[in-house]
Amino acid sequence: MTLQTEKLANLDDTFLQNVDRQMLVILDFGSQYSELIARRIRETEVYSEVLSYRTTAEQLRQLNPKGIILSGGPNSVYDTGAPHCDPEIWKLGIPVMGVCYGMQLMVQQMGGKVERADRGEYGKASLFIDDPTDLLTNVEDGSTMWMSHGDSVTAMPEGFVVLAHTDNTPCAAIADHERKFYGVQFHPEVVHSTGGIALIRNFVYHICNCQPTWTTEAFVEEAIREVRARVGDKRVLLALSGGVDSSTLAFLLHRAIGDQLTCMFIDQGFMRKGEPERLVKIFEEQFHISVSYVNARDRFLEKIDGVTDPEVKRKRIGHEFIRVFEEESRRLGPFDYLAQGTLYPDVIESADTNVDPATGERVAVKIKSHHNVGGLPKDLQFKLVEPLRKLFKDEVRKVGRSIGLPEEIVRRHPFPGPGLAIRIIGEVTSERLNILRDADYIVREEIRLRGIYHDFWQAFAVLLPVRSVGVMGDQRTYAYPIVLRLITSEDGMTADWARVPFDLLETISNRIVNEVKGVNRVVYDITSKPPGTIEWE
Repeated sequence: MTLQTEKLANLDDTFLQNVDRQMLVILDFGSQYSELIARRIRETEVYSEVLSYRTTAEQLRQLNPKGIILSGGPNSVYDTGAPHCDPEIWKLGIPVMGVCYGMQLMVQQMGGKVERADRGEYGKASLFIDDPTDLLTNVEDGSTMWMSHGDSVTAMPEGFVVLAHTDNTPCAAIADHERKFYGVQFHPEVVHSTGGIALIRNFVYHICNCQPTWTTEAFVEEAIREVRARVGDKRVLLALSGGVDSSTLAFLLHRAIGDQLTCMFIDQGFMRKGEPERLVKIFEEQFHISVSYVNARDRFLEKIDGVTDPEVKRKRIGHEFIRVFEEESRRLGPFDYLAQGTLYPDVIESADTNVDPATGERVAVKIKSHHNVGGLPKDLQFKLVEPLRKLFKDEVRKVGRSIGLPEEIVRRHPFPGPGLAIRIIGEVTSERLNILRDADYIVREEIRLRGIYHDFWQAFAVLLPVRSVGVMGDQRTYAYPIVLRLITSEDGMTADWARVPFDLLETISNRIVNEVKGVNRVVYDITSKPPGTIEWE
């Protein structure tokens, strides 16, 4: 089975039948925003999937989507070896919208022409509407749209008309109304595009004639049915971390299979200060869900002793995580299934699914390995249950609320599976872990005291593997620096550094330097994503 066929097979036909196959497909040409397009569509309560640009017209015909979106990408359509979609797609009779590179590819394959522009266009631009029908209905003339292109359409295919232009781009939006082919040179999916959501809704509802069937209630009901059908009377072991993903999964599975579920919390020593103890207390006393606690701190620390490469860290931690589960399952089991809170972005980011077998060209670069996907060993002894793998983080939160998860957990900041091990750059030691725990606790405590914890997507500390000179009490010090990372985001796929008050930074800095032994300097990370990532490793 090829990677692409396997990915298509993962689409749940049962679920799609239950929602009347209200589905849109995004063909990914390597854009950093492909996932974001899918998320925006889901905000309209219509299901969407991101598939490789190599998906054939026949495969799409079998999926029977209501519409297709061609994503942006880093290539020029006239480059040798540039990724192209199956030209038979244009004969399916399905509405298609091309975004940026996707629009240029549509133009090229339909007989038009794309050339290097005299002037590229990047960032915000005003969109002037020439044809306010169909795609641009209710999109305000002069709306700000986000541009990122150095090529432009210089000759339109037969049957196409211009819908909108900008000062630098004569063909900023185009359409073949009769065949329902549309193209936009900008990115309507990003928050900077003020009329982007209205445009997407027009495509989803008015052009593709979709109905809003992708609802939280529908997902919960179907997920419970799927789990019961898959698991039967077998027992399931859940990797519980205390985050919103695994906690939502615990509630969902407990509702589906009751006492067939065993929750196990493995304390690998990389959690934040006080979290392991609080996790067990909340689940057992508040939720009445029994948790088997495993203290494996020394074991995990030994596994990454001397390791500095972040990918090696993740994979070793992930591998050891499964090994511990296997050992503990033999003690508590037998178990047939391992439940994981894998989410849709994890699946996409962790898979090398977009390498062209003919050229070896990687279209979408793997950003990182998630320990609940990329770290799985090949000799895994469990079958996997991953009912959340269709969802984005914000969708998981909605599911959590709908099944009674407390706000304290629903709105908990995302925390990486390998924990503090990847917030310590370089080698992880007991000393560095203790330093980072104390510093991180101060960051979270201060924003909670100010009542602004939920203003941030994440707020945490990072420990750098260098030392710098300082002065404390008239004595020279040589200690670690702490990096503060406070960011805002809607979904974690793009993020911006938070413009926090200077007095807050001052308070956090003073407390860390005075209260955390081994630190004499605090700095603030003002890098957005992209070009940076949220985590440092």
